[in-house]
Amino acid sequence: MAILQNLREKAGPLVAGIIGLSLLLFVVSDFFGNNTAQRRKADKYYQLADIDGEIVSYQDFEARLQDLVEVYKMSGSTEVNEEMMLSLREQVWQQMLSEKLMGKTYRQTGLGVSPDEVEMLVFGDDPHPIVRQLFTDPASGAFNESFLVNFLKATETDEATKKYWLFFEDQIINDRLNTKLVNLMSKGLYVTGKQSELENSLTANTVNFSYMVRNYAAISDSLVQVSSDEIRSYYDKHKENYKRGATRDMEYIVFDIVPSESDMKETETWATGEKENFAAATDLVQYINLTADTRHSGFYRTLQDLPESLRPLAESGDRSEVMGPWFEDGAYKLARLIDIAERPDSVRAAHILLSPNATRSMAQARKEADSLIALVKSGIDFNVLAMANSDDQGSAQVGGDLGWFSEGMMIVPFNNACFSNKKGDLVTAETSYGVHVINIIDQSRRVKKYDIGIVDRQVIPGSSTTQRIYSEASQFAGTNDTYEKFNKAVAEGSLNKKLAMNVTQDQKELPGLAQSRGLVMALFQNSKAGSIVLDNSSQAVFELPDMYVVAYCSRAQEEGIAPVEDVASDIRFILAKKKKAEIIAAEMKKLAAEGKTIYDIASHYNTIVQDASGINFRSYSVPGAGIEPALIAAASASETGTLSKPVEGNNGVYMFVVSNATPVVAEDLAMVKERMNSSYQIRASYEAYQALREKKEVKDMRYKFY
Repeated sequence: MAILQNLREKAGPLVAGIIGLSLLLFVVSDFFGNNTAQRRKADKYYQLADIDGEIVSYQDFEARLQDLVEVYKMSGSTEVNEEMMLSLREQVWQQMLSEKLMGKTYRQTGLGVSPDEVEMLVFGDDPHPIVRQLFTDPASGAFNESFLVNFLKATETDEATKKYWLFFEDQIINDRLNTKLVNLMSKGLYVTGKQSELENSLTANTVNFSYMVRNYAAISDSLVQVSSDEIRSYYDKHKENYKRGATRDMEYIVFDIVPSESDMKETETWATGEKENFAAATDLVQYINLTADTRHSGFYRTLQDLPESLRPLAESGDRSEVMGPWFEDGAYKLARLIDIAERPDSVRAAHILLSPNATRSMAQARKEADSLIALVKSGIDFNVLAMANSDDQGSAQVGGDLGWFSEGMMIVPFNNACFSNKKGDLVTAETSYGVHVINIIDQSRRVKKYDIGIVDRQVIPGSSTTQRIYSEASQFAGTNDTYEKFNKAVAEGSLNKKLAMNVTQDQKELPGLAQSRGLVMALFQNSKAGSIVLDNSSQAVFELPDMYVVAYCSRAQEEGIAPVEDVASDIRFILAKKKKAEIIAAEMKKLAAEGKTIYDIASHYNTIVQDASGINFRSYSVPGAGIEPALIAAASASETGTLSKPVEGNNGVYMFVVSNATPVVAEDLAMVKERMNSSYQIRASYEAYQALREKKEVKDMRYKFY
């Protein structure tokens, strides 16, 4: 025993050394071996964004998102639907973007928020707006400091409460940092006296003028030549104008998942077999709701309102007969007469809606309804009570009056309360909206109506049908695994090829393809021009609602500056217009040198002289000419009675004569300066972040995951 113990003592360090050596070898081999390459590949795959050189991983983003989801749930919203998730993802993205971009700026400028400042923002005489919003009593509208203190005490013992508070504390600190930065920048902005004078001079005159235009379209394209060198030179000087996002063009074939003949027969057999059970049922409504695909509506209809196929069943009055099965609207159906009753053709009613909310339960709503009924019976006007108490604000303004309505227009419990009772009755009904106190104001004449129960079963594709259609799609993809083969198969088989053009990375759905986000993601991640689109498992068949899709990428445009060949036609148009402007301007100068008036020049070009009035430097457009800033600027600064030089505009070359200029009373320079200072400081609050955003390089790759 002693020997065993001795061995254990000696072996301990040895075993530890062996394990340590093994771990070292594992780490070294992992670093220099394939695992490192795989890990790097995985790290690259999980890159969600690159913000100014800082990598944001999918895991980090998702962790932040889940934290925000928890905060959202703790705020009282238990259900997080897809629309809300989209909003929360965008919120997390904007937060991370702001932190990464602004964080460096805060550090470089030495800005920070001390613990004392945080305490002041929470407990000070003027708490931060977030604190006020969280701890304001909804009943009184007053800030409740004791509620705040008790809540913060709870953070010491409850982790969920602590997490909830820390989220808002971070928001307060970030807002404070942003405020400091904006104040720092806005205080550094200054308007000089010369700037004030220039601003004042821009609107010193309001002018009226006459003008004529020679449109660029009047010059034939054949008269101007634009060389490749000119296009390249323009492109090199204006590359930033040709930035573009990533887009894809896609062509695809749809394999619709539709029921087969065997699916039809199977459903018909089910309906035939169910006929006996339907005939034997005693509680027909319960039977229908448990058996059919569609719940029983409970609405009564006149003979004329019933489908023609159901009228013989209603006229027979036989409540034991089961009609069917018959096929209609994609389903096999059985019908049985449930009830015949004399009911009003239409009803006029008013109601008071009491909806459950944060301060009122359904049980409390019932009690309030009883109290309101008692008040009406005691002589209080129903209209007055509706205006004061109803949660249906649309009808409350008119005393709850809903006007006349026929059967089936209202939700079932409300409908039945109105059509089953008599004129003048005061009744209640409970719906998904809450408790309704209903005053039946009037009813039209009573007519015979029928309640017919329908047991329906939709014909849906079975598993064998679905598998067969999937096999067809899979075989098509396997046989036609290139864009060239795809087009050949389409031509030979006269297939219905469909197109999706200019698809963007963040597009949620494709036209005509519901829930197709996964296909869009695959189009950008796993495909290039001329290839079949594959998912992350290298599968080419995409399952969408009621269809399988096999798609091909026909064009791939990457994010960045467009190559010159892609924008050559746009540049050629710009340069051609400029050359046309030079030709027109030279002609106009020659005519003006000959002493021609504006009317002579207009007549020479077989056009007319138009008038514009009330124009100053700040005007947006010219009547008859549209948005022409060059014309506006030139006219605002011209002398009266003088024929202008040619002005190159957006649509053509203009000449004009100012007929009169009315001086505007100059604004006090001190007021102009103050207004401009205020404008600059306001702009600093939102333009600072945008300037940083444009300066830094941000590569957004969220499209890979969402």
